[in-house]
Amino acid sequence: MLPDLAELLADAHVVALPMRVRFRGISVREALVLRGPTGWTEFSPFVEYDDAEAAAWLRGAIDFGWTEHEAASGSVPVNATVPAITPDAVAALLARYPGCTTAKVKVAEPGTTIDDDVTRVAEVRRVMGPDAAVRVDANGLWSVDQATEALERLAPFGLQYAEQPCATVPELAALRARIAGLGVSVAADESVRKASDPLAVARAGAADVLVVKAQPLGGISAARAVVADAGLPCVVSSALDTSVGLGMGAFLAAAAMSPGYAAGLGTAAMFESDVSASPLLPVGGRIPVARASVSRELLERNAASPERTAWWLARLGRVHALLTAA
Repeated sequence: MLPDLAELLADAHVVALPMRVRFRGISVREALVLRGPTGWTEFSPFVEYDDAEAAAWLRGAIDFGWTEHEAASGSVPVNATVPAITPDAVAALLARYPGCTTAKVKVAEPGTTIDDDVTRVAEVRRVMGPDAAVRVDANGLWSVDQATEALERLAPFGLQYAEQPCATVPELAALRARIAGLGVSVAADESVRKASDPLAVARAGAADVLVVKAQPLGGISAARAVVADAGLPCVVSSALDTSVGLGMGAFLAAAAMSPGYAAGLGTAAMFESDVSASPLLPVGGRIPVARASVSRELLERNAASPERTAWWLARLGRVHALLTAA
């Protein structure tokens, strides 16, 4: 059942977490963490998302904070995340992910070139060695022609998959057919979590792998249903969540992620500070399947400005009203 707005607001805190490296155009990640009957949860749709899209994120937050979810295992493997940095910064960044044997490398960053992507991926491969799994993520920013050119140049580095190389399902399907001989799998992220029909990409044969995220799909239970219906291998990832949201993702990964893949849930390493004194940082290449403890001191230290707090609480009210009307 949908909690009253007053219940959501009773122990709600807006935080602004500084990031070590700019990622997805973000240098400070804002999030709203709140406490429900089953523990802390998180509502953190990106600020540019409208209220209708943010509604699924609130359903996800309520699902985790007002529903008991049983942990299926003690820990899950996670990947290192490499932003669009220069090659000379790669080794130091990967050192923040001890034990990780998979890396996801950001490509197609606005203002960079395919040459930049190639040198970055080459350095990741060099540092991690021949046995590591290397993925690239374009966030849908390539055309089919650009993706084809880029993946032809990146394929020799032994890619596990290319995540959302193009924006639309028809483009993904066209690209998948065009690069069939390269041995590079196509993974869908935005075409799942931002789509009105998250199963369209599977029905169209446009992807080999689904990347799923708990909040944008409406919570752990809803995301598990998408994975089951799609019938494709699944990788669970984060959306630059705090450790509270990473705990939600870890529960989903333990229940639904396909064997042989690492989850994209090591992103606490990207923050200079978190909401937990024991953040879900990778240790031995894994994070625990657990709800993060929340520090009141860190909530206060990382509190967003009064103006940003008011913005988030007003957003929460509007999105709650949408769910109530629905």
